Amino acid sequence: MNLYPLKFKPILKERLWGGTKLKEVLNKPIDSDITGESWELSGVEGDISEVSNGHLAGTSLQYLMEDQGEALLGKSVVDRFGKEFPILIKFIDAKQDLSIQLHPNDELAQERHNSFGKTEMWYIMDADPGAKLIVGFNRDVEKEEYIKSIEEGNLTDLMNYEEIVEGDTFFIKTGKIHAIGAGVLLAEIQQTSDITYRVFDFNRRDKDGNLRELHTSLAVDAIDYKKRDDFKVSYPKKIDATNSMVDCPYFKTNFLELSKPMDQDLRERDSFTIYMCVGGDAVIKNDWGSAEIKKGETVLVSASSTYVEIDAAQAKLLEVTI
Repeated sequence: MNLYPLKFKPILKERLWGGTKLKEVLNKPIDSDITGESWELSGVEGDISEVSNGHLAGTSLQYLMEDQGEALLGKSVVDRFGKEFPILIKFIDAKQDLSIQLHPNDELAQERHNSFGKTEMWYIMDADPGAKLIVGFNRDVEKEEYIKSIEEGNLTDLMNYEEIVEGDTFFIKTGKIHAIGAGVLLAEIQQTSDITYRVFDFNRRDKDGNLRELHTSLAVDAIDYKKRDDFKVSYPKKIDATNSMVDCPYFKTNFLELSKPMDQDLRERDSFTIYMCVGGDAVIKNDWGSAEIKKGETVLVSASSTYVEIDAAQAKLLEVTI
């Protein structure tokens, strides 16, 4: 099959905390004032991405995986994950603070939910002045102390707050308590999982006046209670070079800031490659065709591609592989 660079229709999600930056900054086709997420590339059941460009437009990612498994994903990826797409790619707009939450590890997620865990990373694309993230505790905490803080409503006193600017990158391991703060637009790369344990939601109510469900008891045994300064990613930012950001068992992400075209030989890469455009624009070419990519867009290059050429005069890209 002609697996030219593939673009997909965004799957847009209204959220209580969402805003309008996905439309205003990233040009997503939305009318709502509370759209919080654009799922760019998803194999999550019920939210399977569909191709939006070229002669495969309208074809589901699931069909492509079943029909072109190794050619699309790579043999090593199929051997490990079967015909499941192993990562979920999103853009997130937080007009309000997200709930304080965490995600279980693979073992716990499998045992409780028959799911993968959820290791994730964030790249900050835009942040209002003073915007912050919550990542982890501000000191080592005992389980009993945490439970007491939940009961008394002062969990935020235990949280670590991080001020942010564009380009900051965070790697969020399973078990690490966290929240995206108000005024943040970011790119998220994560394991394919939608398992979230919400532990505090600032006592907000939905449009029907109801408090959102919390997962207090499930979270207790999933939390890492240690203060660990292992989440802020320090990475090189050389122009016209491949800069390693995150390399973990679930995904590898590089940062590319390009002022001229870049060619890459993919013959030794036994994995698909995803390009998320976080600034500027480019044209992504492989053996069978090309696709234009602008800020806020995502392209999937198949594992069967022998090369990729990125034609750019000014672009910032996140390059994601397995």
